[in-house]
Formats: sequence, C-alpha cells, structure tokens
Amino acid sequence: MAQYVKKCPECGSTNLIYDKEKGEVICKNCGLVIEERMIDFGQEWREFDHDQADKRRRTGAPMTYTKYDRGLGTDVGQKGDIYKLGAKGKNKFFRLRKWQYRISTAIERNLKLALAELKRVASFLKLPKSVEEEAARIYTMAVQRGLVRGRSMESVVSGALYAACRRHEVPRTLDELSEASGIDKKEIGRTYRFITRELSIRILPSNPIDYIPRFASALKLSAETQSKAVEILDMAQNSELTSGRGPTGIAAASLYVAALINNEKRTQREVADIAGVTEVTIRNRYKELLKKLKLQDEVKKAKKEEE
Repeated sequence: MAQYVKKCPECGSTNLIYDKEKGEVICKNCGLVIEERMIDFGQEWREFDHDQADKRRRTGAPMTYTKYDRGLGTDVGQKGDIYKLGAKGKNKFFRLRKWQYRISTAIERNLKLALAELKRVASFLKLPKSVEEEAARIYTMAVQRGLVRGRSMESVVSGALYAACRRHEVPRTLDELSEASGIDKKEIGRTYRFITRELSIRILPSNPIDYIPRFASALKLSAETQSKAVEILDMAQNSELTSGRGPTGIAAASLYVAALINNEKRTQREVADIAGVTEVTIRNRYKELLKKLKLQDEVKKAKKEEE
C-alpha cells in the first residue's frame, strides 16, 4: 500500500491510501472508497539487465511529432547487419533504401528537413522537450493545411517555435529566435501571426514577469532585486501600466528600478542590451514607473545611503 495524495470529498482528509491489489483509493479516516477499478499502467514483467529488457519489452518508443513519421516508421538498411550480407544482398537492400526515400510524399520530405532545423534552433535556444514537441505539432499542422507554400521553411519553423514558447510560457524574444534561425524578426512575427490565425491557435499576451528571472540572471542581480522587480511589476499591472506596452521593455525597466533601489547599479545600456530593446524604451518605462507608482522616494533614499 502506498500513500496517495488527494482530498476526501466526504471528510476533507488527505490521509488516503492506494490499494494496488484491489485498485482502490480509500480514506483512512472515514473509510470512503474514493476510486475503484483503477487500471495499473505499469509493466507487469521484471527485468534485471539490458538484454532482458530488450527481449521482454513489447512496445517501442512513444509517438512524437519531432519525427516526420511520428516515430512509427522503419528505415531499410540502417543497422550494421546489412554489411554481413553478400554483394547481392547488399545491393538489394541499398536499392530498397533508395526506393523507400523516393516513394515518400512531398509532405514527408518537407517534414524531414524542417524538423531537423527545428531541433537545431530549439537546441540553440535551450528549449525544453515539451516546447519542441508542441512546435513540431504546430509545424506538421501547417504543412498539412498547405500554409508553408510560398514561405521559407525556416521562417515557418521559427514562427511555430515562437508560438510554442508563448503557449508554454517559456519566454523567448523574437530577437533571440532571429539570431538562432538567421531569419529577420519581422518575417518571423508575420509568419507567427499568420500560422496562429489560420490554425485558430489562441495565445494569451506575454506576461512581463516571465522575463524577470532570465534578465536578472544575465545581469547578475541578487534574488532580493529579482523579488523587488516582480513586486514592482505586480503594482504596475494593478495600475494598468503594462497594457499596450512591450513585455520585455516593462520587465527590463522594473529590473532597472529594483537594481537602483537595492544599490546594484546597472546602466540603461546594459539592461537594454540584455532585454533586446533600446535605451529610450528603458528610459520611458522607467519614468512612467517612478511617476505612476511613486517610487521616487525609494530611489532617492537608496542614492543617499550609497553616498
């Protein structure tokens, strides 16, 4: 029996147990059977070394959109066993491999090239597997709908990656995607908007708070300054200062103000370079934050303490 984390609907207790043999979740306090006839998705065999695992396993790797055939296809002549055959056998398998490539559809050929590029860009940006999988799914849908026609493959890949980053709340700017893919950021933005519109993908606006940890880490700011920046952003959102403004600019300005208050001075140029915005943007957002949130006294106090 193992402890099972959930809440009893009858008495509100979290003291529950999961009975594997019966497939039930029972409340220890009141005895209520919360769930029954549960299915065990674990393997029913045991394995003690790699060879046993290979022999007893009856399934392959899970399906994934990051492969053109979802990981279900088989490639002819990929294993080294082919070279143990005679000359005739080798020629036969080489011909089969060539024909297998030739009879693949245009969509499959496109996906082979595009998903390799997608993996490269995702690796460059250090994106998690979940984002890579979502981007591959979006690109596959775009190819099937014929949205890639008339556009460069790289720009659609970048647009799909940006959409996936936004959906999973993994903050990456258009400038970073442009640097990784070599495509102009305006082109990536256009493709991203086109894909999301055509595929009816609903994406919420970026939250400036998502950018704070990355910018703070790049600027080598303390956790205290990072927390202060988040606090300033919360105040700005409550005062509706963030609406209609770029999330990177307002996040960078909040960090700049927080650094000044905590005597960790960074120049506007340093902050602007990290955030990928101009110094003018930082200056304008900084003035707005000081004026609307009345932070002038805190900044002046920090300057006096430093002197």
